[in-house]
Amino acid sequence: NEKDPYLFLASALVSNAAGNGDVCLDLEKISGKVILEETEDRKMLACPALDVWVEKLGRTNVVGKPGDYRPLILDDKNRLYLHKYWSYEKTLSDAIKKRAIDDISGPDIKYDRKHFKMLLNKYFPDISGEKTNLQKIAAATTIFKRFCLISGGPGTGKTTAIAKILALLIEVESGKKLKIYLCAPTGKAAAKLSESIRNTKKNINCSDEIKKLIPEDAYTIHRLLKTVSGSSGFYYNADNKLSADIVIVDEASMVDLALLTKFVEALPDKARLVLAGDKDQLASVEAGSVLGDLCNRGNIHGYSCNLYNKLYEETNGSIDIAFPDRESAVAKPVLNDCIVVFNKNYRFSESSSIGRLSMAVNKGEAESAIGILKEKNEDGICWEEIKSQQQLYRLLEEKILEGYCPYLKINDPIAALNSFGRFKILCAVNKGPFGIDSINFLAESVLSKKRFIDTSNQWYRGRPVLIKENSYSLGLYNGDMGLIMPAQDADNNLYAYFHGILEPDRKFKPGILPKHDTAYAMTVHKSQGSEFENVVLILPEKDYPVLTRELIYTGITRTTGKLTILGTAGILKTAISRKTERASGLQDALWD
Repeated sequence: NEKDPYLFLASALVSNAAGNGDVCLDLEKISGKVILEETEDRKMLACPALDVWVEKLGRTNVVGKPGDYRPLILDDKNRLYLHKYWSYEKTLSDAIKKRAIDDISGPDIKYDRKHFKMLLNKYFPDISGEKTNLQKIAAATTIFKRFCLISGGPGTGKTTAIAKILALLIEVESGKKLKIYLCAPTGKAAAKLSESIRNTKKNINCSDEIKKLIPEDAYTIHRLLKTVSGSSGFYYNADNKLSADIVIVDEASMVDLALLTKFVEALPDKARLVLAGDKDQLASVEAGSVLGDLCNRGNIHGYSCNLYNKLYEETNGSIDIAFPDRESAVAKPVLNDCIVVFNKNYRFSESSSIGRLSMAVNKGEAESAIGILKEKNEDGICWEEIKSQQQLYRLLEEKILEGYCPYLKINDPIAALNSFGRFKILCAVNKGPFGIDSINFLAESVLSKKRFIDTSNQWYRGRPVLIKENSYSLGLYNGDMGLIMPAQDADNNLYAYFHGILEPDRKFKPGILPKHDTAYAMTVHKSQGSEFENVVLILPEKDYPVLTRELIYTGITRTTGKLTILGTAGILKTAISRKTERASGLQDALWD
């Protein structure tokens, strides 16, 4: 019942901030600033001075200090939280630090050091000309610590390293059948992880017995923890732990604060946790930028003397990373000993156009990025300066026919689905002439005009569908991509076909699908966790807040081969110059 304008404004702003992905509201940054300009319909709205605002909030019964059970929490750095987000942040930072401190490489660790060195060299042989074998460092870190974070862009060998690390752990445990779980935040990412592990382990230098113990099936996080109907909680939680020895989470940049907190709470203390992802990708859709905070925004870390010396000894000197903190035996902060950043790209060399472009975008070097795009590239990059909607649509008509006609000529549903997944149009926004709604309409028009599809029926042959909400009963999840195709039987009925994750490829009657969209084009956000042989990235005709460095980087790194960017140099420069900053106290809690 408190009628307090200071509290009302703070409450409205912190709720809005959470909806925009911020974990908290930094009062210091917005105090004294105008947040709504004066118009004919309203007065100007400005935030009060910091000292006045903090003093007024401190007098209410609604705002408490960290540890209080109040709707809003104000910390000593003038960050205002909704209580649940403060609680998530506190719980996660405490859990991660506890795992980071927990050193399992003490004198009582049960492994033969000579045998361990031999295994490390078997799975991760040193590469001529490279001072540091980062995959070997990640493997040794996973052996010594209960928490390891592996960050690297697409093509840096994260999945290859994970498969070999699992083989190494199994051998170190003398072939013991460990409870190992692979998971990812979305169905697409889980399916990709399963495929990558399945393909990688075929070529690992180990016995068939060891290979059989490496799991291939990846879960979504929600499926692994088991959702509880009508609740935001899970069957496995802080009071009912998942039985596991090793848990791998891929595409960790997509995991938001709330979900990762619940996930870590559900793991037993003894389990090893490995997070793998790309710290430079787009942050999660929901609140938080957890992987970035865990990586300390990419700052260079140095190992503690203890771990540095141990890694040097066990890897036969295959380490020349950061100079260790010689002042302390234990890492300060403790996360220093748990992070490995893969920086060598095995897919695109540093001299390739896509490799150079992604590096320039990551560094915020807009002029360099434009220069690379304007070069006469012969290795997969094409740049078109778009001056009008008509020009864009003319260019896209050719791309649509070239990219999508092949799958429409295939009768086998799964083969068609595989073919469809090789080409993708990515947009930055949903609405407007350059957004996915308009581009999907254009694609249907172009393909219908050429008689490749018949849009007179809602469920036409060849219609791609993107699931927009989870259906646990059907086993379909937000982000799953399917294709409407006739069954290869006498009835020739139309079904929606999807790739399976823990089960074979599946089909559903179209009418029972959860909420979905036609998906010739998709947003860059929705494309996370996916890769395509040929990508067309469309930039909008005007600036939008979603246009950021991370969005451009994520879009261009979805390709495994060809990349076409359609837009204006001005919009591209603006996007590359805008770095995503999400308000959070997690980085301070982990690294201060």
